[in-house]
Amino acid sequence: MLDASRLRHPSLFEKVVTPEEAASLITDGMHVGVAGFTPSGYPKKTTLALAEQIKNGKKCRIAIWSGASVGPEIEEALAQVHSVYERIPYYAASNRTMQKGINEREIRYIDLHLSEFAQQVDYGFFGDVDVAIVEAAAITKDGDFVLGSGVGNLPMFVKHAKKIVVEVNTSIPLEMEGMHDIVILDKPPRRREIPIYKASDRIGSPYVKCGLDRIDAIVESDILDHVRDLAAPNEDTIKIAEYLVDFLENEVQHGRLPEEMLPIQSGVGTIANAVLMGLKKSRFHNLTMYSEILQDAVFHLIRDSHIVGASGCAFTPSPTVWKMFKEDPALYKKALVLRPLDISNHPEVIRRLGVIAINTPIEFDIYGQANSTHASGRKMINGIGGSGDYMRNGYLSIFTSPSTGAHGAISKVVPMVSHVDHTEHDSQIFITEQGVADTRGMGPIERAHEIITHCAHPDYRPLLEEYVKHALADGGHEPVDLAHAFTLALHFQNHKDMHCCSLYEDDKGGN
Repeated sequence: MLDASRLRHPSLFEKVVTPEEAASLITDGMHVGVAGFTPSGYPKKTTLALAEQIKNGKKCRIAIWSGASVGPEIEEALAQVHSVYERIPYYAASNRTMQKGINEREIRYIDLHLSEFAQQVDYGFFGDVDVAIVEAAAITKDGDFVLGSGVGNLPMFVKHAKKIVVEVNTSIPLEMEGMHDIVILDKPPRRREIPIYKASDRIGSPYVKCGLDRIDAIVESDILDHVRDLAAPNEDTIKIAEYLVDFLENEVQHGRLPEEMLPIQSGVGTIANAVLMGLKKSRFHNLTMYSEILQDAVFHLIRDSHIVGASGCAFTPSPTVWKMFKEDPALYKKALVLRPLDISNHPEVIRRLGVIAINTPIEFDIYGQANSTHASGRKMINGIGGSGDYMRNGYLSIFTSPSTGAHGAISKVVPMVSHVDHTEHDSQIFITEQGVADTRGMGPIERAHEIITHCAHPDYRPLLEEYVKHALADGGHEPVDLAHAFTLALHFQNHKDMHCCSLYEDDKGGN
């Protein structure tokens, strides 16, 4: 039930409508900017109503703009009724219907570095924001928004939106108020420096600015975010975490990191969460994070006093961790800051703070290129997200990954990646359950031997060494054997397994 704690000006109650009435504001061809980042803080009822209207004959295909992937009430509900013609700037593999539409080119997908989209919307590169759909915990007496667990690109969408729909979700704890730090940068040439000098600094407002007169419709909601418990760490991810902690401790011992380290960024997903959980067993305390997404591990590390401050664009607590938050919101509220995506991922701030970037690729090659988005070079798995923002600008750039996938049938270390998201110029450290490859200060051939020796699985090491030997015969600064660079990928395509006796059995990929 919406009351004065959620709608803090009397006139707001006059704008409360049904989800169906709100959905009627969305028409064919519109650009729709939605709140949220990952399945966190995103609207639900309006898009579900829109999908139902389309099922019943409404002709409407729209562009969905967001911060990152959002929940199935948007991604799947609208993709299943073929009502999405464009998706920017990110989607996740868990949204299977959206993925199918993108790979069949029914949906135009524009994959961007996440730090760039808000400013490009501000510049008008993609056209107007026709409708912004907000999810809020409350609306202030001035018509500004108290957000929940995700910020994303919402402040910029609200700035430019022609129409604004607000879903006020009564399941969001009102204790979220005050956790956000919202700022919109000026356009060049008036843009100034971003005065964030430590992860916990605040430079803006706790609210997304809007105004009472700009709100067109308010929808009451109580639907929880679609976040599931993450899988428990397995033997490989535990080993990767141990190698990571050992590496960081060694950096401290050699004076390349301070005792309290530097702010950490960690990517999204089970592997990233498990690796971060490894810090619980480390000697590090009073740590900080400057990241885009804050997963379960962050809350455990705050509770156990390993992390004292964490800045992100959103947090995606599982049901178990949401319960932890609600039991002691003051503890987490003191430690957490949620920012717009173009601030959480801004290269200037990442470089100034000296962020330690830790991300997980789909595959990486012997020279240090990494693929974060495409299977077999062509099928989109998920967007690049913010990994490029952090890997390019971090103090340390670390890729963590198991050495194999598909129960050993795929080597994550290959002669040449089938798609390049991160070049050799952006990567430094690679960690698998096999070991740590530190490629700082190395040329291409040294990097290749370092990565093969310390990161590749023993089953694939001889094949990779064989490739290097043959590539060297043709010479060059970074030797490449074009005829065999993708033999492992072709072998998997033909046999569903990369294991083979030799890369040179057959120029078409072996038997």
